[in-house]
Amino acid sequence: MAKPMVAIVGRTNVGKSTLFNRIARERIAIVDDQPGVTRDRIYCEVEWLTKKFILVDTGGIETGEDTITKQIRVQAQIAIEEADVIVFVVDGREGLTAADEEIAHQLRRTSKKVILCVNKVEDFSLSPAIAAEFWALGLGEPLTISAEHGRGIGDLLDHVIAEFPEDSVLEDSTALKIALVGRPNVGKSTLINQFVGEERVIVSDIPGTTRDAIDTDFTYDGQEFVLIDTAGMRRKKKIDSGVEHYSVLRALRAIDRSDIVFLMLDAHERVTEQDQRIAGYIHENGKGCAIVVNKWDLVEKETNTMRDYEQEILSKLQFLSYAPVEFISALTGKRVHKLLDLAISIAQQRSLRISTGRLNEIIQDAVAMHQPPSDKGVRLKVLYATQVQVNPPVFLIYVNNSHLMHFSYLRYLENCIRAEYGFHGTPIILSVKERT
Repeated sequence: MAKPMVAIVGRTNVGKSTLFNRIARERIAIVDDQPGVTRDRIYCEVEWLTKKFILVDTGGIETGEDTITKQIRVQAQIAIEEADVIVFVVDGREGLTAADEEIAHQLRRTSKKVILCVNKVEDFSLSPAIAAEFWALGLGEPLTISAEHGRGIGDLLDHVIAEFPEDSVLEDSTALKIALVGRPNVGKSTLINQFVGEERVIVSDIPGTTRDAIDTDFTYDGQEFVLIDTAGMRRKKKIDSGVEHYSVLRALRAIDRSDIVFLMLDAHERVTEQDQRIAGYIHENGKGCAIVVNKWDLVEKETNTMRDYEQEILSKLQFLSYAPVEFISALTGKRVHKLLDLAISIAQQRSLRISTGRLNEIIQDAVAMHQPPSDKGVRLKVLYATQVQVNPPVFLIYVNNSHLMHFSYLRYLENCIRAEYGFHGTPIILSVKERT
């Protein structure tokens, strides 16, 4: 299931970005006393009491009519519409303002759960008196916090996760869910139309035509598929529309809902920082992945053109070294049929299970060929290993001292497992546990 989305909204300079950074536990959003510093939405993945969700920071909502203020207002409104839970931040020092009342009026018209958060309350003995006037907003009990000093944050997050929808029981479906993600105009919608053999998705040369994630069901060779088309993702400096900017978060949700992701690239363009970010999200969330280079029919080819391009891609996306690279033309249909066969193959690799006996033979052979690291006379001993999960495959490795397990040696063991069983197109997770 897609992770819940929590949007932090409010007028300028009430401490939204400070609260965002406090919850994210790192300085992601820019914090400044000058109003309006945060203009674009910023997002990060957060976990509280085993509940994971996507936290979104928004620019301050103001009533001005200049271009920037309008854009900020549009972006904040989209965040309100898309979020599962809204944290409405007000300023406890300044008290209730007309701008707060206007924002509250907008929030009351939504069907979303709104948590009213009174920030900048350093003296909690005064909390009841400070919070009293905010009852007038009609949004329920105000929660008092100090984002700057980290007070009341735990109680706030308890209220947030309590509003998440219950995890629904998923139907026992054999449909393979594939998300198509990538920058605008790389041909995602055209590819889906090639798959289903009809104009199911609107196709246009104008970047950003697809704004929402769209699900398309069809069957190929007896296998049911659900294709999730997503709006294209641009680099920040090229994002000038609130709707388009928010498509990045919708794409993250599509990745969450998928089994396998096709990361689509344009053959005329190189891998960008945005591609790397999305690839990292795919990898960290344990999704199967294939890299699809579209518009290959338009590239002037020389000897080894395809090989050189593939090497360049994998050098930029080293953590996706297990992902196969396919060169296609969604417009002409060239090599498109290979992608569905590839998706089926990746799904099979993700569900592959190695017996404990065979796994330990591989590990023992690897240790014999390359001695484990040591520190201050103490050498790492790999005791035994077992597979504990599939989709993605997870392996638990027991050792005498987990601190001696260097990242490079863990990667070596992963490569030995892959050399025997492949696991093409899927990450495999090696978890180290200490046992005396």
